[in-house]
Amino acid sequence: MKIIDTIDSYSSFKNGIPKGEKIGLIPTMGSLHAGHASLIRQAQKECEYIVVSIFVNPIQFNNSEDFENYPSNLKDDISFLESLNVSLLFNPSEEIVYPNGTKTKNYDLDDLENKLEGSLRPGHFQGVATVVDRLFDLIEPDRAYFGLKDFQQVQVIKKLASIRGKSPEIIACRIIREDTGLAMSSRNSRLNTKQKKAAASIFRSLKFAEKEIRTFPVPPDALRREMKAIINSSRELRVEKILFAFSKNLELITDPDSPLDHYNENVQCFISAYAGEVRLIDNYCIS
Repeated sequence: MKIIDTIDSYSSFKNGIPKGEKIGLIPTMGSLHAGHASLIRQAQKECEYIVVSIFVNPIQFNNSEDFENYPSNLKDDISFLESLNVSLLFNPSEEIVYPNGTKTKNYDLDDLENKLEGSLRPGHFQGVATVVDRLFDLIEPDRAYFGLKDFQQVQVIKKLASIRGKSPEIIACRIIREDTGLAMSSRNSRLNTKQKKAAASIFRSLKFAEKEIRTFPVPPDALRREMKAIINSSRELRVEKILFAFSKNLELITDPDSPLDHYNENVQCFISAYAGEVRLIDNYCIS
């Protein structure tokens, strides 16, 4: 595996790729885990060269402490990538990614950046779009792979690719979960044993919601109360938001009393919760 941190070095690498062979990009912020491995394996089925980038993007964090405490272990990440036969690790400095300073661009994202998670984290998705756009410019991949744990982020990136002329092709990959159902995330490494055990209640509540909707004409407010009780029963987690939206366009379902199975559309549930200072998110198609 090549490890590159400059634009010139990457250009030399890219120039050596035979014409017609494809580059698959997996953008990450490091602290790699089995979820990232699943993206890499998917890319390896479809592309001849796999590039993983590691860059902790400062402009997508609303909380400076979250940015400062974001888990990082480059040595372990390198070993992880080598074990998966990744072609290249692109590990740029902030100066490479943002040569003109860390300034967020403003993209026309069809208001996706302000819905759901965006309402809780103003500026977050414009920050994500800015760094991903820059990585696409630097790497020039044919395909880019993203996990559906960040469901809304995938929709934002698809819109970004559309703005760029549908380049690269965006491949959305399923959520990889631990045996308990907890969605894999780099932030999970910051959980203590009790918190990690309790965090499994997030997925339990999502599966409960799916079962309830199949059995009863349950309205959002009632379902939200029951889900919150499941998560809070651990006494280790604090629910921030439980939101219901249509999967196809992320439009928030605002009627508190209309049963969720009456819309004849797929409904996605989005959960955010805190375990101490660690913010966890998950989502699931419940109908």
